[in-house]
Amino acid sequence: MKLLVFLGTVRNSTPPKPARLGVRVTKAIIKCLESRYPEHEVELVDALDYPLDHVFKPHFAYAKGKASDELNTLANKIEAADGFLMISPEYNHSMSPALANLLNHFGSSLFSYKPSAIVTYSAGQWGGMRAAVGMRTFLSELGCLSVSAMIHVPKAQEEFDSEGEALNIEAQARWFDYFSRTINQLIWWAQATKEQREKNDPHTMIQSFKTTPAERNAP
Repeated sequence: MKLLVFLGTVRNSTPPKPARLGVRVTKAIIKCLESRYPEHEVELVDALDYPLDHVFKPHFAYAKGKASDELNTLANKIEAADGFLMISPEYNHSMSPALANLLNHFGSSLFSYKPSAIVTYSAGQWGGMRAAVGMRTFLSELGCLSVSAMIHVPKAQEEFDSEGEALNIEAQARWFDYFSRTINQLIWWAQATKEQREKNDPHTMIQSFKTTPAERNAP
């Protein structure tokens, strides 16, 4: 499987230190994937690497060939992927605005009929779980329905160092076991949906609206 790991934060200064707490969680997730699932291809998509225009214009709104190279490249990666891990902090009980903004640049046709997994974290005790509730709705609208198991990392600054290693070495395996429950679900669904997409093209079977959302309205 080809899995994209989205790191949905661009903040580089935040209490408590260190900055970009999400990098620690993301590196820990990727270490787990690379050590326990080496047969799968994993690629990081860091929102910080995609500076977007101040005036919002999604990839699909550009005339053919007019979108930026960054948007075209990411669109191709999303289309080629079999599943997604969405990593977000919690801001005001919601997902990261940076992650929502980045994902909103692409149509659901690129994400749909593939599974996703929700990963949230926080500097406090809740691990971003309230943001995760809203992410389920957001991801289902994109068509990449999230698996039932989610990953929450409370007090992430006390759990992982800057390289994603557990600060308590004895806890590393326990964290990986916890991550694996969600990752196993993601891979199971990714394999199932890939096989089904190859047998029956969903975009042919289920007509997506092309000109206006009204095309899906009841008569």
